[in-house]
Amino acid sequence: MNQQVSTYPIGTPGQAWGNAEKAEWLARQRVKRSYADEVITRIDGLRADFDVQQYGALPYDTGRYPLFLVLSREFDEDKPTVLVTGGVHGYETSGVQGALRFMKTRARSLESQFNFVCAPCISPWGYETINRWNRGAVDPNRSFYPDSGSPEAASIMQAIEQGGWRFIAHFDLHETTDSDNDEFRPALAARDGKTMDNWHIPDGFYTVGDSARPEPGFQGAIIRSVKKVTHIAPPDADGGIIGEKLQQEGVINYDARKHSLCMGMTDARFVTTTEVYPDSPRVTDENCTDAQVAAVCGGLEEIS
Repeated sequence: MNQQVSTYPIGTPGQAWGNAEKAEWLARQRVKRSYADEVITRIDGLRADFDVQQYGALPYDTGRYPLFLVLSREFDEDKPTVLVTGGVHGYETSGVQGALRFMKTRARSLESQFNFVCAPCISPWGYETINRWNRGAVDPNRSFYPDSGSPEAASIMQAIEQGGWRFIAHFDLHETTDSDNDEFRPALAARDGKTMDNWHIPDGFYTVGDSARPEPGFQGAIIRSVKKVTHIAPPDADGGIIGEKLQQEGVINYDARKHSLCMGMTDARFVTTTEVYPDSPRVTDENCTDAQVAAVCGGLEEIS
């Protein structure tokens, strides 16, 4: 870990935020890109080949933030079903665009083996404001539990329950960025009235498996596939990644349900959280999106 995070322009050090501090934080947020232009238009472009269903809308602005699933048009109950999610953290661009690109470029060719359910942008307000949190200063990817305080997490959990799908695999597409240290971890420390270490930001791609169902062969197949597209994160000086023990090249594990992570919301045997590093000088935005597609393809090849 690097230097301690101890200051942030909102709140009093050592004291957790109340409603006033959360309101001050919200007032600082600005729309920086368009969910309609960058996401909804691309979802609409998939309608010719897939079923597109609206499963809800964020209560902040139901007209601006509809929520969509993209599904295989002809579900075959004899085939395994795969879930792909992106944009749980709205600021993680390649998670959203990678999910959309996978559906556009690869899913159709794999429908002879799998049914697909894709939620490409779970947190559209976060996407527009380039934010990890939602409007209530809540992290959706720590909110996958019953009676969730995050409408982003609650909406997709309800949609999955109502769909009744039984998944063999779940790919949750994420990024680790320099802004984790520059903004989001300092904000977290301030919000919770704590002192917190900075991450050592890994330069490269890695995955997070679920410690309850790690499936090292599956994680390894993802890494091998992504290596054809971009570089894999090396371990830090302590031999780990973001403070966690390295399980194999580019792979760490978390307890998904203990931490209320998105990858813990189903009973799928094969689950992974992908992590792209878009701030590396060795990558481009296109390369990051392609890495997400390669991750899904590599995992599916292993289980097919």
